[in-house]
Amino acid sequence: MTEPQAPRRILLVEDDDADVELIRQGLAPAKERIALHVVSDGEQALKFLRRQSPYQEAPRPDAVLLDLNLPRLDGREVLRQVKRDEALRMIPVIILTTSDARADVARCYAWGANCYVTKPLGLDEFLVKLAAIERFWTDVVQLPPSREAWPFPPD
Repeated sequence: MTEPQAPRRILLVEDDDADVELIRQGLAPAKERIALHVVSDGEQALKFLRRQSPYQEAPRPDAVLLDLNLPRLDGREVLRQVKRDEALRMIPVIILTTSDARADVARCYAWGANCYVTKPLGLDEFLVKLAAIERFWTDVVQLPPSREAWPFPPD
């Protein structure tokens, strides 16, 4: 018998309250497998990830769901900073945005995004995509160990 897996800690970076609520509802069936934390702009996201005030006690997320169009610091810059930061770069970043611009897709992958998902306009399709994201990131992939589990062998 295997031990139950601890919930995956997901940081949602989303400024649209309606989208936050929709994502909460879409992930509700997996509430035992996902602990969702939410911030509403890019500056808050970096503070949460770096455990800076007021997030000193924040858990290190296992993955980030990141919108690109955010106030204060947009998601593109958040992605760039996360993937340049030695302490954060191994955290998978899932882009979840309305932008389907080819340039955004290409740039995000070039900057280290782990996947890029365009938010569909229809509610049913949105919920289907959320369920697929949840299944993939909780059941399919093996996530990297948290920074606390380092050091890794040198290259």
